[in-house]
This record gives sequence, C-alpha cells and structure tokens, in this order.
Amino acid sequence: MNLLAAGSAEDALAFIEIGAVALGLAVLSRVAGRIGITAVPLYLIAGLAFGEGGIAEIGVSEDFISLAAEIGVLLLLFTLGLEYSESELRSGLRTGVPPGLVDMVSNALPGVGLGLLLGWEPLAAVLLGGVTWISSSGIISKVLADLERLANRETPAVLNLLVIEDLAMAIYLPVVAALIVGGTVAEMSTSVGIALATVVVILFAALRFGRRFTSLLGGGSDESLLLGVFGVTLLVAGGAQSLEVSGAIGAFLVGLALSGPVAERAERLMSPLQDLFAATFFVFFSFQIDPGELFASALPALALAVVTMATKIATGWYAAQRIGAGPRGRLRVGTALMARGEFSIVIAALGADLADGPELGALAAGYVLITAIAGPVAARFADRIPLGRLQPAS
Repeated sequence: MNLLAAGSAEDALAFIEIGAVALGLAVLSRVAGRIGITAVPLYLIAGLAFGEGGIAEIGVSEDFISLAAEIGVLLLLFTLGLEYSESELRSGLRTGVPPGLVDMVSNALPGVGLGLLLGWEPLAAVLLGGVTWISSSGIISKVLADLERLANRETPAVLNLLVIEDLAMAIYLPVVAALIVGGTVAEMSTSVGIALATVVVILFAALRFGRRFTSLLGGGSDESLLLGVFGVTLLVAGGAQSLEVSGAIGAFLVGLALSGPVAERAERLMSPLQDLFAATFFVFFSFQIDPGELFASALPALALAVVTMATKIATGWYAAQRIGAGPRGRLRVGTALMARGEFSIVIAALGADLADGPELGALAAGYVLITAIAGPVAARFADRIPLGRLQPAS
C-alpha cells in the first residue's frame, strides 16, 4: 500500500474535520488563558454547538474523535497517578473511607430522592443517585493541573476521595449492570468477584512491583520511555475494561507505579499528548448531547445540580478538615469536587433500556453539563469567595 497515494474524499474530509476541531480548541484555549479560567467549560460548549443537534455536525471523523476522547480520559488519570506516591495512596486508603462514606450518602441520596419523586422505577432512581455521587476524575485532574494546585497541601483530600470513588465504581457498575440485565444472584456475585479481584491484583502489582516497573521503563531514551508508558497505560486500561473494571483505574495505577526521576520524565513527555487527547474528550462528551433534549429536564437538572454541588462542597470541606487544611483550602477542595462527567454518563447509559431510560439520559446530560461548567469556574474563583467568620484572622 502506497501511503503517499491520493486518499479518498472521505479521508480528506476527515482530515479537514479533525484539523478544524484542533484549531478551534487552540483558539478556545487561548481565550480561556486570556480571561484566566480553565478551558474545560469552553470545550464543553463547543462540543454542544457542533455535536448532535447543534449548528453543525461532525460525522466522518466521529469514530476517531471518540477513540481519542477515551484515550484522553486514560491519560488524565495516568497523570493524576504520577502525582500520587505509594505512601500517599496507602494513607488515602486508610484515611479516605470515612469521607468516602460521607461523600456517597450526601451526594447519592439527592439523586435517588429526585428519581423517586419523579415517579421513576427504583432502579432508575438508583442510577440517578450514581450520576450525582461520582465526581469527574477527568475534569478535576485537568482543573487541578490548569490551576497549578497539584502540589497544594489540601489536594490529597481531593485525590483520596477520587480514588475511593473510582474503586467504589468497580463494585457499583457490575452490580447495577447485573440488576438491569436481570441476572441471578450467582451471576451477579461472579461479576462483582471478578471486578474486585481485578482491582486488587492491579493495585497490589502497582504497590509491590512499582520500583521494578520504573526501572524497566526508565532505562532507555525519552522516545522509548514515551512509547513504553503510552503502551502500558493502554494495555492495562484495556485489560481492566475487558474484565468489567474501569480502565481509568488501571491508568491511574500505572501512573502510581512510576516514581522518582522517571515519573518526572514521563510527565514531561506525556504532557503534550495529555493536552491533545484530554481536550478531545471534553469536546466529544458534549458532541453526544442533543441541545433539544435538554430543555424538558432543565429545571430538575438545575435544582439537582445546585443541591449536589453544595453537598460536594460540604464533603470536600469535611475531607480537607480531616487532613488539617484551613478554611480556604477546604473550600478549594469542595469546589474542585463539584464537576461530574465521564462516570456519570456511563452510569446513565446503563439505564437506556429501562422504562424511564430516556428521561434519565436527558436529565443526566443536563445535570452533567451544568456541573461540568460550574465546577471548574467555581474552582477557579474559590480563593475570592468570602468566608466571613470562617476565615482566621491574619
């Protein structure tokens, strides 16, 4: 096959679409930098405008953009893992359970309650509770990086909760999937057992063999390190997903396994790839939302967003307080956790075939869009929010 030969008209259109998306993202990134906010909300609005039901649709390159978006989530979580040492993870698993329980109860119950109030069947209401429970690791890691807060004293509280949530999804997703399919108790137990075993194996390997893994990948050139890290991240994430476990957890643990100077090199080399693919993820997420379907569920979605953004702030405040952060740091943690995203959409999609599936999908889409835009903006301006008597005197 001659790669230099003239391609098809469809190939040419795909190149034009992808190039236009990349240039558009570049402009939005520059605008966001000028006004001093993260570009995530602008990426989401762009996807809404040019996706399904928008002013223009991108069709030919959709499959490529979809795959690039999935890689973007993995690279975001891989980078998050790089910032998290083995000792911090062990500490997080030990100390993160109480805040994790508070997080689950305070943020899932409003979703379940609204679903029941709307007259939905209990399973659909439980799925809406999952939508409101889980924060977006992808959006949050991007916001923390953009705002240069990864090294802040309070950031481990954010990471601890994200780890607990991601690990909880390894149980939640197969359980609700089995309930939707109508599997037997034995089938559901098998599915949950496989998911738990996979998470435990990957976690054990990351903690036990992390130094050997670091030495193996870090011995060559920058080119070999880049290719090796990228390949291992996709392999582990793909293997995890094939066993019904979130690929994001696998990518996170690959980043966790790297340490020292090798981790610093990997972060420097992977940063451009992360920026490209992560931006694609946020745009593609909005591609799948039809603006026309959002209006009917706008008021319930807005009310639910207001309530659960407040409960996330309360959760973050409690989690940061436990690690000794001051009021300002607690508020930064709370606002950072407000955004929902990739997991919430996955959970809503599980209920597509339920009787209340269409209503669940539309409400979840509007809800995620509101929180995914309001969360990064609130995080950006968290230091300007007055605390009154909660702020210690200088």
